[in-house]
Amino acid sequence: MYSLARTTVARSSITTTARGLAAGRTRFVAGSAASVHTLPDLPYAYDALEPHISAEIMKLHHTKHHQTYVNGLNAAEESYGKATTTQQKIALQSALKFNGGGHVNHSFFWKILAPASSGGGQLSDGPLKAAIEKDFGSVDAFKKQFNATTAAIQGSGWGWLGYNKDRKKLEIVTTANQDPLLAPYVPIIGVDIWEHAFYLQYKNVKPDYLAAIWNVVNFKQAETHFRDATK
Repeated sequence: MYSLARTTVARSSITTTARGLAAGRTRFVAGSAASVHTLPDLPYAYDALEPHISAEIMKLHHTKHHQTYVNGLNAAEESYGKATTTQQKIALQSALKFNGGGHVNHSFFWKILAPASSGGGQLSDGPLKAAIEKDFGSVDAFKKQFNATTAAIQGSGWGWLGYNKDRKKLEIVTTANQDPLLAPYVPIIGVDIWEHAFYLQYKNVKPDYLAAIWNVVNFKQAETHFRDATK
């Protein structure tokens, strides 16, 4: 499932950790039901994923693109809180979905990556590897199918390895734009295929980006997602 969100209660030193969709911090404003979403810190330096993902891409992706989704989500939620008619609330659904999805997806994405020096790219024997081999034949076959399916996305979107809780198996799924992966799926691995995630380094060659990213996929985190999904 999506990772934990840390919530800080305003005018109080009490902090709680709550399970939620986004991994970014959320600060509740005293006297209001609204919350202020903030950009989460990366769990590594901007240059930690080089040479597979450049520091320039990581910094722009995190501080500019993800921040834009955070800002847009806050603005949309504020407007929703002030809306007085059903029509006004309906009109805001697109902005809530797009910016909320962008915040959720990117907060997940940062944690599913890890430097090679910290185990990125290394899939050890365990339940996740066994399930991949069962559902796709082999790890290499899985990666090949994942890359082909994700590269075929028209325009922008995300490629996912999701656990289908209804069918009790792993499946490769794509979502358009910033749509998050929702039930019956639990996201195990997610890869951003928007051009801002790779263009400065890989130009328009999606297959090269997708081939490279497996060197920094945080399979330890993916294993945790899988274990939680199959409990």
